[in-house]
Amino acid sequence: MFTPVTPIVGAAITGLTSPTYPLTLDMAPSFNGKQYAVLTLGGTQTGVDPHTVSKPFTHTMFRPAQIKTLPSVNANGVIKDIPVNQYKIVSRKGAVPAVNQLPRIPKITTIIEIDAGTETYEPEEIKALISAHFGLLFGNAQEIYNTVTTGLM
Repeated sequence: MFTPVTPIVGAAITGLTSPTYPLTLDMAPSFNGKQYAVLTLGGTQTGVDPHTVSKPFTHTMFRPAQIKTLPSVNANGVIKDIPVNQYKIVSRKGAVPAVNQLPRIPKITTIIEIDAGTETYEPEEIKALISAHFGLLFGNAQEIYNTVTTGLM
């Protein structure tokens, strides 16, 4: 179940001192989603705004509207066209792009695609995939920030 621990402890990035993000359950934009809003901020985050209508700060997870399972094997014992279940996590943070402009909504989307049956047959491989992916993002937050603000890899 997607029930994040609150507050989220933010990764270290220059200008954010001990950033934390308490979460409040919110209404997701669709029935197959679960959403949380960041209504307050912890630590020192000068210039950062919490969630408002015009500058949202949310984290939403979506699951497939209908979860797919493995079909039957054919006469040769082969499964043709293994279905894929897609999960998506979207983080949105309203921000103003320039003086006298209305807020826009930058976002980060992570899409997780799991072949049906893998969650039962090799769940440890999914654990490793998720652990490594989010560890990469968390452990390299400063470098990712540098790249998206300078365009340099």
